[in-house]
This record gives sequence, structure tokens and C-alpha cells, in this order.
Amino acid sequence: MDEKSVGIIETKYFTCCEPPQTLVLKSGEKLGPITQAYETYGQLNDDKSNAILVFHALTGDAHAAGFHADAKRPGWWDEMIGPGKAFDTNKYFVISINVLGSCKGTTGPASIDPKTGKPYGLSFPMITIEDMVVTQKILIDHLGIKKLLAVAGGSMGGLSALKWAVLYPDSICSVITIATNHRHTAQQIALHEVCRQAIMSDPDWQSGDYYGKTIPARGLALSRMIGHITYMSEKSMDEKFGRKLIGKEKVGYDFSHDFEVENYLKYRGDSFVQRFDANSYLYLTKALDYFDLAEEGDLTKAFQKVKANFLVITFTSDWLYPAYQAKEFVRALKANDIDVSYIEINTSYGHDAFLVETEGQSRLISHFLTRICHEQKN
Repeated sequence: MDEKSVGIIETKYFTCCEPPQTLVLKSGEKLGPITQAYETYGQLNDDKSNAILVFHALTGDAHAAGFHADAKRPGWWDEMIGPGKAFDTNKYFVISINVLGSCKGTTGPASIDPKTGKPYGLSFPMITIEDMVVTQKILIDHLGIKKLLAVAGGSMGGLSALKWAVLYPDSICSVITIATNHRHTAQQIALHEVCRQAIMSDPDWQSGDYYGKTIPARGLALSRMIGHITYMSEKSMDEKFGRKLIGKEKVGYDFSHDFEVENYLKYRGDSFVQRFDANSYLYLTKALDYFDLAEEGDLTKAFQKVKANFLVITFTSDWLYPAYQAKEFVRALKANDIDVSYIEINTSYGHDAFLVETEGQSRLISHFLTRICHEQKN
């Protein structure tokens, strides 16, 4: 195994909010008990000052680095987390938590409702990014960590990082956001609604009550195909596929797959069906759409109590969360005299660059964390 790998990792589980101490969600509804799946990498130091919380994107999970004993693929941010890497586990104690509403070990619509003994389905309450963050804070408190050295994430993970900074200003030293935004725009909401309708229009969805029956595979696969197009840039798709044909010299003039890009999207859709729950996809995309740090009308005011230093990374070819959107909250942070470093990386990978463009990110994050550690010691 690579000497820079964290090695074999086991997912851990923590249950909180047991009735009658249920969690009151932002919607006003109550939820409990709540189980959270999480993983840790590296060692927590004696004064518990070296902890970093990383957040996954929409369909990610707690397995951010290393290998599970029964899997060949490493965690989704393995190139960034480990000995000598950006999140250096020789220095830092890195924590990754699966979000509330997911289907990867944390309580969500596919979980068993203790009141009925059946999966929640659509009886699961609507959740927000704020609800996810609140449950994460409960777990961090359980680990005895009073102040995180950093919170970091890309895409949806960046939204979580921003919410941590606003909700718990005294509990974090720094924030790293990558390819993210301070609120979902009409276009982003529209894209998600098309994805949701693809699922809900599948007859097998059965108003969310498909557990133990035929899953809405066609709708979920189509939803993923739509979503995946938004993760890539036009240039990256053209470089990877162009107009290449699938094992043929000319098009077939029918509705079979002619082009490699068609086959690729079908593969992405079919493989997604094997690993993710359709209802979770509905709930998590809705949570993203609800997100708006300026929901009270003033973005600058939203950051008034923030104390953390910020590293904000964007990508030139990201059209899902374009750079100008991050610049809006960077200006709001600077208006509050918050220390902000903003970098836009030139890449053709599109939104997926936060998972792929690891070399450039690694240098930036490594230097940023070194500076934060130095400032905390002085």
C-alpha cells in the first residue's frame, strides 16, 4: 500500500437525539434518534487543537480517504488526505461525516422509522444544510473537540463550511471553501427540479414508497445523467469524448448509442442506481436549493459574527458554481474585515475540478493550514 495512504479505515457510527431529546429542525419538525456515519484519519493531539472537519459533496459519504477492507477504490478525497498530503495526517486529525438525509450510514429517508418499523420514505422531514451542520456539531462535541482548526469542503461541502462559520464562529479557526456559492440561484434550482422530476415521474417511485419493491431505477439514472453534465465543462467533455463513435465508423441513423459520450452518461446513470437512494437524492437536492446565507436580505450582515480566516478556491471552467458567485461572498467577508485569500484555478475540468485538480489545491491548502497553525501558536 502507498506510504502516503492512511491505510485500512473502518466507518464509525454515533447515535444522538434520542427521544425525548429529539432534534428540532429548521422547519420546526422534530427528528430522532439520529445516527451519523463518520471516519477519522490521523491522531488527535493532547489539547485537541489539530482537528479538521471535511465535508463531502451531494452524493458523497464519510469515506474520504484510505481503503475499506472489502473495497479496491480509496475514499473520494484520498489524494488530498494522508501523510504528507494537503490535509497531512502526520499533523492533523481529519474527520469526515456523512450528512443527515443521506443513505450512506447516516439517518435519512431510507432509514427505519422507529415509530413504524418501516423506512421513513416521504414521512422523513424536510432538512436543510443548517440541520446537517447542527448534527455534525453534536458529534464534534461528543469527540471532545472544542475548536476545529479548519472546516473544508467542495460543492455542497463548501455550503456546510460556510454555515459552520456563521452558526459556530467560536468553534472554528479557519474555513476552506472550494467550488461553492452562498446561495442557490434560479438556474441551479431549475436544474435540480428537472432531476427531481425525472425521479418522481418514474412509475416505480410510487410516491417514495418503493422500499422492498422495484426501485425507480430509470428515473434515478436519468437524474444522474442530467446532473453529471453540469459537473463537467464543455471543453472537458470535448477533450474526453469529442464526437467519437462507439466501435463503428459511421452513425447508425437510429436511436441506439452512436457516440461515446452517450454511452458514458448511461454508464454513470446505471452505476449511480447501484449505490444511491432516490429519496435521499430528492431530499439533499432540496436542502441545497433552500440554502441562502442572505435569506434575511443582507449577505454582509450574515457574516458579522464570523471570526475564522478564509481560503476560497474557484475554477475558471466551473459553470455550475461559477467564480463570480464565490466573489460575492468574498466581498461580504472583506466588508467585515475577515481575512480572506481568494484563488481562481485555471482548469478545463469544470465543477468536478475540486475532486480532480488536486495538485494545485494541495499547495494552496497546505500553505494555508501551515499559516493558520502558526497564527494559533502565537
